[in-house]
Amino acid sequence: MITAPSTNQQRALIAAVQVLGLCVWFSATAVVPSLRSEWGIGSSAAVWLTASVQIGFVAGAVTSTLFNLADRIAPQYLLAASAFGAAVCTALLALFVNNLSAAIPLRFLTGVLLAGVYPVGMKLMASWSESTDRGRAFGVLLGALTLGSALPHLISGLGPLPWRTVMMAAAVLTAIGALIAVLLITSGPHLDTRPITPSARYAITMFRERGPRLANIGYFGHMWELYAFWTWMSMFVLAGREQRGTGPVTTTSIIAFAAIGLAGIAGCLLGGWASDRFGRSPAAVTALVISGACCVLSPLFFTTPTGVLLAFLLVWGAAVIADSGVFSTSLSETADSRFVGTALTAQTAIGFLLTVVTIQLVPVAADLIGWRYAFLLLAPGPLIGAVAMAALRARTTPATNSQHSSKEEHHAQYLDSPHPDSWPDRGALPHRR
Repeated sequence: MITAPSTNQQRALIAAVQVLGLCVWFSATAVVPSLRSEWGIGSSAAVWLTASVQIGFVAGAVTSTLFNLADRIAPQYLLAASAFGAAVCTALLALFVNNLSAAIPLRFLTGVLLAGVYPVGMKLMASWSESTDRGRAFGVLLGALTLGSALPHLISGLGPLPWRTVMMAAAVLTAIGALIAVLLITSGPHLDTRPITPSARYAITMFRERGPRLANIGYFGHMWELYAFWTWMSMFVLAGREQRGTGPVTTTSIIAFAAIGLAGIAGCLLGGWASDRFGRSPAAVTALVISGACCVLSPLFFTTPTGVLLAFLLVWGAAVIADSGVFSTSLSETADSRFVGTALTAQTAIGFLLTVVTIQLVPVAADLIGWRYAFLLLAPGPLIGAVAMAALRARTTPATNSQHSSKEEHHAQYLDSPHPDSWPDRGALPHRR
């Protein structure tokens, strides 16, 4: 029998592995100033140190989806192998690479391998979570993602460290995460362990089901905004401070860290709690409306005093990530339980592909209309996402296929209920104990 302490311990371990495993994601981004100086590259070229990881993540997620890897391999072992591979790629870059042309393939491969860390971590967290507290569990997981993404900046900020030292430190931390995954993490009692027939088509057929389709649309709207905001917020702050004439260079990084890191973690935890307390749809719609409003209002805060700008960005930084775990939670509860890993991986693949688009579009918009108005480009994302998640309050039928029992096929769920245990029983599924 699974006890509460063991459940909490496994959740903590999964979150810890996400923090450690994902710190290689922005490891090169954190040392871009040093790389630009040493390798003699410009800003447009340096962007590919991040963009190549995003594209690699999409490629890895698509590959995992086509072969249903997240549902055919024990998730803790897939997570460990992927994290270790990402650590090796980062260590090779730190030890041997001396130019951008050699770095980009390694960063791309790092992204491919990270597709086996984040989505698989979501599946593991879901396997240790009842529906009544899954939102909070996913909030913790997303908080771990935010912290892990910020770790390289923290390492770099500890002192004037060589860029190779910063990247090697990130690689070592990720390798430690892989070791924790293989030695200490196990699949939870809510993991569907029935044998599956490989079905790459499920990544497409899930969109025929109303629940997964709306949850995915909500997520895509969210991702349209999230990474572009994270990537270009510092430039938005810098341009505004320069126009106001307030010598911004020393405070820009502090503002960005507070809005992305500190506010982001708070937003993840608050969003997860709210989704369990008030329902998935209301929590997501609230966060999307707030972040969308921030997109629209951003020109008004462009040159405001630093204290006012910081308060605005803290609200935006919390809202923009607060709903991220809600979409994953909703999809894990509406998709075919045998293909949860595939569904989550496909969702993240498409979402991160959208981030590549918006990351490139925002500076183009800034060149045309100025940084004051550049973030208006992001507003349609949360607007569309809010409409989709509002529609999810209506009655939805769980995703099924012909191999499900007729009992499962005709049961319904109400995703706006704050107490999913009150949903009609979907029928007994075999669980690992």
